[in-house]
Amino acid sequence: MLGDQHHPPRWKALLLRHETALIGILMAEFLYFNAVGRRFGTLDNGFDIVRHSVEIGLLALVMTLIIITGGIDLSVGSLLGLCAVLFGKMWRDAGMSPLTAGFCTLGIGALAGGLNASLITRLKLPPLIVTLGTYSLFRGLAEAITHGVDSFTNFPGSFLYLGQERVLGIPAQAPVFLAVAAAVWLLVHRTTFGRSFRAIGFSPEGARYAGIPVGRRLAMVYVLAGFVAALAAIIYTARLGQAKADAGTGYELFAITAVVLGGTSIFGGAGSVHGTLLGVAAIALLSNGLVHARLPREAAGMLTGALLIIALTSSVVPKMLSSRRSRRHISNSIKTVETS
Repeated sequence: MLGDQHHPPRWKALLLRHETALIGILMAEFLYFNAVGRRFGTLDNGFDIVRHSVEIGLLALVMTLIIITGGIDLSVGSLLGLCAVLFGKMWRDAGMSPLTAGFCTLGIGALAGGLNASLITRLKLPPLIVTLGTYSLFRGLAEAITHGVDSFTNFPGSFLYLGQERVLGIPAQAPVFLAVAAAVWLLVHRTTFGRSFRAIGFSPEGARYAGIPVGRRLAMVYVLAGFVAALAAIIYTARLGQAKADAGTGYELFAITAVVLGGTSIFGGAGSVHGTLLGVAAIALLSNGLVHARLPREAAGMLTGALLIIALTSSVVPKMLSSRRSRRHISNSIKTVETS
């Protein structure tokens, strides 16, 4: 009986979960945009939403790992642009095949992530400052390589297949995204290795005393982020059929918004991959729905910013209320002791 008094029923706990609220938002978005947009609810448009959200989804998956550890990476969008430009240059100017250029691009992405990792773990610099610096560095390098105007096009059809065609009826890049999502989900939710990320985000010193190699784990997360950003750059180039220095502009904002909207604490220590996937879906539906509703594209940026603020507020307010209730309970207990 006492357990029933202190613990809400299972169905009530399920309704109060963050993911349940996100599913409600997704349903509301679908119903509204399907009512105002003629083709929004079609299967072809569904595939189009998937095709256009894979790159942001990939960045959001690795951003989940980073934010769970209590860090942040503002450079993933710029790194995507740099990797796209380098891929195009290696293919066109160095005469490499798309496959060889792709492997080299993945290596460059991992090295760029290693640069962030070294500055954060070895020099103990704040991730926000480090990645803000590399954000400008990577974008500046992309601008310098292309002189701000050069672009890489006319890629072979075998490469463009990855971004523009279908495999077994679904967009060709979707299996790649699903494979990465499954791997990250298993890492975070089904391995002790992945669960150590939460311990690091909750208390880095405590994790260190528990024997967790905090520096190596953080380094691995940032290297993985660079690798996946390079993978997203290759898919982005295949989808658009061109590589320019402005590729991936603003993608870091969308990725962070998806992660926080999915319930991952911006302070670290808590989060889920399935929540992030729901956050990506909410942003993708919003962006696509605005087009079908014939609303200005600028509205997507404003609404995404509003979603980020709401998500941040929703993660902070419950903690403030809980802290206030605890202080009130302690105060009442003290008064009870004094009066007795």
